[in-house]
Amino acid sequence: MAFLGLRKWPTPALQVWKPLWPFVTAGFITMYGVSKIQDLAVRSPEYAKDPKNPYGALIAKEQEAAHH
Repeated sequence: MAFLGLRKWPTPALQVWKPLWPFVTAGFITMYGVSKIQDLAVRSPEYAKDPKNPYGALIAKEQEAAHH
């Protein structure tokens, strides 16, 4: 007997993920793009010396090492 059309055996994972692959791929691409944009924004000259920037000390050390 099927309950609401569901069968007794489990659905194979491939049947579940096959229609979802474009959304998963787009999610990873979006997360990568946002992280790159965030990194560029944090390292911009305007915010690199801002005392509120949590990465300010790290950026200052990198810039100092690059100049020597």
